Amino acid sequence: MFWMASIRPPCEKRSVPPPQIIRSVSGAAERLLDRVLCVAGAVLFSQLPEFMQQYLQRLEGHLDEATLQLDRFKQAAAQSGMTLDQLVAGSDGNPDPAMGRLGGVVRSLVERVEELAAADAALRHATVWTRPFVFAAKIDWAIARATWSIFRPAVPTTLEGLTYAFAGIVFALALYHLGVKAPIARALRRRAAARAPGAS
Repeated sequence: MFWMASIRPPCEKRSVPPPQIIRSVSGAAERLLDRVLCVAGAVLFSQLPEFMQQYLQRLEGHLDEATLQLDRFKQAAAQSGMTLDQLVAGSDGNPDPAMGRLGGVVRSLVERVEELAAADAALRHATVWTRPFVFAAKIDWAIARATWSIFRPAVPTTLEGLTYAFAGIVFALALYHLGVKAPIARALRRRAAARAPGAS
C-alpha cells in the first residue's frame, strides 16, 4: 500500500485586526485630539479680533502724530505766505543742503499720513469676514510688532470673537482631518495593497 502524502496549501498571510483594547485606546486618543484641536483653534482665532483692535488703536496713534507733524509744516508754510507744495518746491531748489533735505522729509511725511489714513479707513469699513484679509493686505509690520510686544489675550465676549472662535474650530479640524489624517490613511492603504497577495 502506498500512502499519499497530503500536500498542505501554503499559509497565506492575513491581516490580523488589532485587539479590541487597542482600538478602544486609539479611538479615545483620537477623540481627545479632536477636543484639543477644537480648543486650540477656538482660543487662537478668538484672539484675532482683539489683536486687530489693539493694532488699530496703535495705528491711529501713529496717524494722529504724523498728522500733527504735517500740520506744523503747513502752519510754517502759511506763516511764510506759501502752501505746503510751494514750501517743498522752494526747499528742493535751496542751495543749503539742510533746506534741500527738508523737501524730502515733508514728502515722506505726506506719504506716511496718506498710507496710515488709507489703512485706518480700510480696517474700519471692513466686515467681520473681510477684516483679516484687509489687515493682512494693509499691515504695517513695525506697528504690528509693537502691538504684539504688549498684547494680552482677552476672553471673547463679542459676537465677532465668538464667530472667529467657531471659525478656528472648523479650521483646526479641517486641517487635521484633511491635511494630516486623510493623507496618512491613503498612504497606509496603498502600502497594505502593495503587500497583499497577488499584488504586482
